[in-house]
Amino acid sequence: MTSTDYQGATAESIRHHYDVSNDFFALWLDKDLTYTCALWAEGDTLETAQTRKLDHLIEGARAAGARRVLDVGCGWGSLLERLVRTHGVQQAVGLTLSDKQAEHLRERALERTEVRVENWLDHEPVEPYDAIISIGAFEHFARTGLSRAERVAAYREFFERCRAWLPRGGRIALQTNIKGNNVRMDKQTVRDLLFIIDMIFPESEIPALSEVVESSEKRFDIVRLRNDPDHYSRTCQEWYDRLRANRDQAVKVAGEEVVAHYERYLSSTVGHFRNRHLGLSRIVLEAV
Repeated sequence: MTSTDYQGATAESIRHHYDVSNDFFALWLDKDLTYTCALWAEGDTLETAQTRKLDHLIEGARAAGARRVLDVGCGWGSLLERLVRTHGVQQAVGLTLSDKQAEHLRERALERTEVRVENWLDHEPVEPYDAIISIGAFEHFARTGLSRAERVAAYREFFERCRAWLPRGGRIALQTNIKGNNVRMDKQTVRDLLFIIDMIFPESEIPALSEVVESSEKRFDIVRLRNDPDHYSRTCQEWYDRLRANRDQAVKVAGEEVVAHYERYLSSTVGHFRNRHLGLSRIVLEAV
């Protein structure tokens, strides 16, 4: 399988979201542009909660001090920076499908990092990796409309490739949204979820936790799993509040329609996690 017959969201759909404007995202994300669920503790700011999340996943993957680490879906590079500048990784490789994210990272010129605008299906590492981390990318690995069997097959392809890139005992730290177990929804919740699928994350399908588990079987053992929907509810509330506080500038940067769409997406998502229509899994898997 290659990216030409990939069953996940296309590069165009990824860019539809992540290439809105780096300046737009900088108005409401933390200073390092970490656009994934934080890991909160008492007294945290958004910045400290995001750093805690990165360190949690780095520790889970046993990536500290590693020679080579792969970041699948590297965003604007907060994990890459944390790996090389704080945790002593000799080389960190980041994959993204967003040209603007890659442009931002290349301008930063982080030492001991390589950024590639490349689908993981097309990635051919010159050497194995010691650890793999993927934060908020797995949701894009299967398109809407696929059957469960097709989704599991798409996810299994990811795990099979990761297994080939890791030694026995090597780990993946994976953070992904998952479908929640509360399927009782009012009409507004259904409308908001469909809006997000159509307007914010086209072509993407959130996995069920059971699909993640099934697709990793016989390649990886799950050694740690936690579900943190309240952490994502709080993160989205923080993002929404920051966007509202900088609304006038956001409209200048991205336009009224984009800002209105993001306000609806972020405000409704607070409730989707709080009401358990969505979950947030942090999973550590070990190669067998």
